[in-house]
Amino acid sequence: MDKVKFDVILKTARSLVLEIKDRGCYTSDEYDVYINGARALRNNKSVVSIFDLKPATAYEVQIKFAEAESEVVTVCTEDEFVTLNVREFGAKGDNVTDDTLFIQCAINACPKGGRVWIPAGDYRITTLFLKSDLILDLDRGATLYASTDRAKFPILPGFITSYDEMEQYNLGTWEGNPLDCFAGIITGINVSNVLITGQGTIDGCASHENWWDSVRTRKIAWRPRLVFLNHCENVTLHGVKFQNSPSWNLHPYFSNHLRFIDLIVLNPANSPNTDGLDPESCNDVEVVGVYFSLGDDCIAIKSGKIYMGAKHRTPSQNLMIRQCCMRDGHGSITIGSEMAGGVRNVTVRDCKFLHTDRGLRIKTRRGRGRDAVIDGILFENIEMDHVMTPIVMNEFYFCDPDGHSEYVQSKEFYPVDERTPYIGTLEFKNIKAANCHAAAAYMYGLPEEKIKNVLFENVDISYADEAIEGVPAMMDGVGKTRKLGFFAKNIEKLALKNVTITGQEGEELILEGIDKFLRE
Repeated sequence: MDKVKFDVILKTARSLVLEIKDRGCYTSDEYDVYINGARALRNNKSVVSIFDLKPATAYEVQIKFAEAESEVVTVCTEDEFVTLNVREFGAKGDNVTDDTLFIQCAINACPKGGRVWIPAGDYRITTLFLKSDLILDLDRGATLYASTDRAKFPILPGFITSYDEMEQYNLGTWEGNPLDCFAGIITGINVSNVLITGQGTIDGCASHENWWDSVRTRKIAWRPRLVFLNHCENVTLHGVKFQNSPSWNLHPYFSNHLRFIDLIVLNPANSPNTDGLDPESCNDVEVVGVYFSLGDDCIAIKSGKIYMGAKHRTPSQNLMIRQCCMRDGHGSITIGSEMAGGVRNVTVRDCKFLHTDRGLRIKTRRGRGRDAVIDGILFENIEMDHVMTPIVMNEFYFCDPDGHSEYVQSKEFYPVDERTPYIGTLEFKNIKAANCHAAAAYMYGLPEEKIKNVLFENVDISYADEAIEGVPAMMDGVGKTRKLGFFAKNIEKLALKNVTITGQEGEELILEGIDKFLRE
């Protein structure tokens, strides 16, 4: 009998996370997890969490399929010094009392090595502020319901000028600019070594009657995120469900060494600007086993608009995204459009994209600047179904007040200068996309700074029988298409190796301004 391989990718005092190897995002058959010889659960996800364990305790773990099983692995949970029950600090969890102060008191009182425990109940809150060396554990059946009263939320100023007027302290941010915003429902500022874990829910309670009304209008300050991490280090989010966010769900900002593991992130399909996870100018980010279903981009990798990118020159880099499922959003994985600091070294592997508008979506434009470098992007072992356009690279994205200007939208050659962005190497390997609609791929580089190197290897794309017309890229002059093949313009090197497109209408390949084309 073949052996099943798995890794223990997270250990806490009271939980473990297992990742089954080489079986995709979801296993073809259900399997059982055994703890100390007893069956603990059945699942078909390749990333699974085991809860309700005891601290500093050894457990024997085994995975069994019908046709195969793993070795028995012994794992010891982490130590825990003390548990602080928020009920003992005054929290009621009765869905009526404002429990913010009581939970915040428990957080502030928690010692290093301690755990703040939120037992089952419905807790009304506004903003909770994290502190370093904290474990915040939401039990099964525990839900934090956020207020929708703007007057109750603290404001994070975009800029505070230093005493000598030489420097600025940035707290608030909105869509890549330093602007006043409300603190997130969960907010961390300059904290490190934080774990948010459990089987509970954090609900932003947003709707079109409150936060989602007139979303382009600033009301006191810009809308809060569900989780906002500003200049944080070593933060892990595990197991929790996040839903109904006022704006972006999870927003790490100038933060490093982050892990997002086995989460559920949900917003209605018609909710505005409710991106799932937006790492902005972050380094070393791991996203594993997360399920997204949203009204906007599932993951949007950013590094600031023009001002922040030029001032801080801090890219988002070294991101690993694997075993995730993206559903219903505009883009499964989006880079930009606020990426003036650059995006480098992103790997997306063993994921499913379902019913999103686009698979990979790159959004940039003239004016983003010379630090707006996109390079080292790898998509591997990806399954897509009913994705309108699997691959979009758009260097004429019409965002910002000047988005429709001649400078941004002109397809003529412009001199390369400090305003010109750059796209380097992108690789797509072992991709299967079924039931596509508008186009297989739509790639449009700048004539003066072409996309350098694009590789498609072992890619199989087919169209829905009743494909729906759609606009493949948000740029001036692009109309609706249906079953369009590969459109590629202004690329230095384009390689197609074992690429199959079936069911297209019209031309399979539309290539213009390609310096070197290889097809095998």
